[in-house]
Amino acid sequence: MTILSSKLRQSTAAAVLALTAIAFAGDALAKDLTITVWAGGSGDNDVYRLDAIEMAADILSREWAVRGDELNITVQKKRDFAGWPEFKQAVTLAAESGSAPNIVVTSHTDIAPWSQAGLIVPVEDYVDLDAWPLNNIYDNLLEMTSYNGVVYGLPQDAEARPFFFWKDTMKKIGYTDEEIEALPTKVELGEYTLQNVLEDAKKAVDMEIVEKGYGFYPRVSNGPDYAQFYQSFGGELMDKETGKLVLDKKAMTEFYQFFVDAVEAGVTRKNHIGTEWDQWYAEVASGKAAIWHGGTWHYARYTGKEGLDDFFGNIQFSLIPAGNEEGHPNTITHPLAYLLTAQKDEEAVEIAAQLIKIASEPRINTLHAIKSSHLGITREQSNIELYANDRWASEATARLLPFASSQPNNLNYGRFSEIMFKGLETAWTGTKSPADAVAEVEVEMKALLGNDLIVR
Repeated sequence: MTILSSKLRQSTAAAVLALTAIAFAGDALAKDLTITVWAGGSGDNDVYRLDAIEMAADILSREWAVRGDELNITVQKKRDFAGWPEFKQAVTLAAESGSAPNIVVTSHTDIAPWSQAGLIVPVEDYVDLDAWPLNNIYDNLLEMTSYNGVVYGLPQDAEARPFFFWKDTMKKIGYTDEEIEALPTKVELGEYTLQNVLEDAKKAVDMEIVEKGYGFYPRVSNGPDYAQFYQSFGGELMDKETGKLVLDKKAMTEFYQFFVDAVEAGVTRKNHIGTEWDQWYAEVASGKAAIWHGGTWHYARYTGKEGLDDFFGNIQFSLIPAGNEEGHPNTITHPLAYLLTAQKDEEAVEIAAQLIKIASEPRINTLHAIKSSHLGITREQSNIELYANDRWASEATARLLPFASSQPNNLNYGRFSEIMFKGLETAWTGTKSPADAVAEVEVEMKALLGNDLIVR
């Protein structure tokens, strides 16, 4: 793999050999160890983010037993955090007090700040990325869990963020079954754009098929989804040559204008931001909204808690449509990653690294992918019966992942995202015009990001 250096390969091999030597040296070993794993943003469908580590601990203990050694691992799991901010604060405070969990499951965008703060250590120092199962992980996902050419984490899952269409509503505004079936291809080819979205959403409202404000029903808070619309109008998040963040004022203005147009057309509510998530899920899964966007993992919520019996009979899905000729249809994947925290006990770090390696095996990762409606991390998962026979996993992988990009692993991207969304909110709610909102975004980004920002 191109992201590995010869020095890295040597250090990786040395770490693996050192662990092997510990296991085989002298008389039979007996080791008792507690490994703590915390997962952010995880609900009932995401239990395998934690349970996979327990499964890996059982396998590793059995491997030691076969060699005549005894390894007793107690896995302590925690996922009941109030939200992402609370999870990240808890991890940071625990690290400061010297009691950080051994393994954290978190956004790949945390790698840049946490590596700079010394909170995490590179996984490449403890495992062989060229050996099974890690050599089967999609290269682009490993790149997303790297920073400055160093692989810090292993992707725990993948996902994408598609557009959704309620089929019955689309039929009522004039689409045939064949045209609805062809929508994903038309979006991919740029033949169905965000302008078409506004037109169709307005038809649904004007014909009173859906209520005013429910023609196009976006997510209700900031998230990677909104960067997709920036890209739809030609925006670039990071300059590949310099690694600097990019503010494309024209693309940002047109992105904001799209949501202003949606409000003015009566297809999106002016006060939509801040809607309760439970309300939003219930409304989109029942056909109250005509068109919306969300994540691939929403499938589990729609067909589970919301009681949607026939997903494919009711819903069509596609990439996020292009906004104009400068932009392109796209989706963002936002993989969570297994990260190793810095610990005084180096042997605990080594064992934790072995556990996340085992947890990355295709069959184990597939349990999480299917239960939580995420996408797989390895090529081999397409040959795992549970994954291959799941229609949602198969179709979403083929339709979305080839076009997926990610948010940058840049130390300042969190600030960039917050400022971008703040500008969108001021335009959306009518506090400022899109042009004035972008002008304010430029001032704020220049002040906070300095030389890490390119303005176009």
